[in-house]
Amino acid sequence: MKAELRSLPRSLADLVAQHLVASGRLLDDDPELAYKHARTARRLAARLGGVREAVAITAYLAEHYDEALTEFRAVRRMTGNHEVLAMMADCERALGRPDKALALTRDKHVHDVSEATQMELLIVAAGARRDMKQLAAAIQTLEVPELTKRTRAEWLPRLRYAYADALEAAGRTEDALEWFHRAAAADADGSTGAAERAAQLEGLEFTDLDEEDDDFEQQPADSDQSAEPEPTDEPELTDEADLTDESELMDESEPELADEAGAADEAELVDDKPVDEAELADEPADTETPDKPEN
Repeated sequence: MKAELRSLPRSLADLVAQHLVASGRLLDDDPELAYKHARTARRLAARLGGVREAVAITAYLAEHYDEALTEFRAVRRMTGNHEVLAMMADCERALGRPDKALALTRDKHVHDVSEATQMELLIVAAGARRDMKQLAAAIQTLEVPELTKRTRAEWLPRLRYAYADALEAAGRTEDALEWFHRAAAADADGSTGAAERAAQLEGLEFTDLDEEDDDFEQQPADSDQSAEPEPTDEPELTDEADLTDESELMDESEPELADEAGAADEAELVDDKPVDEAELADEPADTETPDKPEN
């Protein structure tokens, strides 16, 4: 892209580059706005193949399939880039022309494209077969050695997911469940949703934890208190023997309490009133100090 921009005046090249950068940054979050930036770049530099490819891809992601198909054809003509064949075929499917989509998957340049594009072409071809109610042919299209290939390529979970989806559509539920699990195992970021499809086939349901939290917060605060058991009536202490025991316990504890109170009063007097040495001298030597109450 930089090499193509050098063919433009410096100020114009900078302006086109800014729109292309903005388009790329918005591609995932806002395809429609990304498409508008790419169209502005095309208005400024329509003869650059990279600009036309940016318009084609953003139009495809924004679901403007007619314009995307036109731009992809321009890209192939201007640059000789055949990697766009899979997206072109998918545009034909989206426009309701599965026969033309199949024709593109058999293009003479199919063997010149990358492995990723070839796998995408297989997925589109299987989808076109399903559009034409040819489920057996769709399954057969996807039964390729790459299904069991050990790779971290992005196309692998998509290929396995398409195969599992076709199996389920044909009523082969057990086989579909196996391949949904295999697709989920290869799908590190969960972009295909294969794990959710497998759970549905197994009869499991995913619960939104945020919704559960909201329901819990909306419950009244005293909802748990309403279910408290009624208090049981305890027998009253009417036995005279029991009352006698209580009085004895009280009598035994009162002296100790009195001694504690007296000791506390004496401590307060000692703390509050200064001690007179003369008075201490007049006191008899055998004055006994009260025993401290036991703790």
